[in-house]
Amino acid sequence: MKIVGVAACVAGIAHTYIAKEKLIKAAEKAGHQIHMETQGQIGTEDELTPESIKDADVVVLAIDVSIKNRDRFKGKKVIEVPTEVVIHSPSGLIKQIEKVVAG
Repeated sequence: MKIVGVAACVAGIAHTYIAKEKLIKAAEKAGHQIHMETQGQIGTEDELTPESIKDADVVVLAIDVSIKNRDRFKGKKVIEVPTEVVIHSPSGLIKQIEKVVAG
C-alpha cells in the first residue's frame, strides 16, 4: 500500500516530528511505502508531490491544527487523527488504515 500524509501539531515542533517518525516506522514495518510531510514552525518540510498524492492509496492527516493545501487531497481516502493517536499507537493506526483501504 502507498501512504502519504501530513503531520502537524499545535506548536509545530515535537509532536509533529514524533508522529511522522512513528508512522513511518510502523508503515514500513508492515511493508507499506510512506511519505510524510510536516507543517509547523519551520514551514513545510518533505512536501508531498502531486504525483505521490495521485499514486497514494490513502492520505493520513496526523494533525492537531488546520493545514495548508488540504484541497490537494480531494477525491482520495483521507484518515484524520490527532498526533497523539499516532504517537501512542502507530501500529494500531496502520492496521485500521489497512482495513479502510481494503474496504
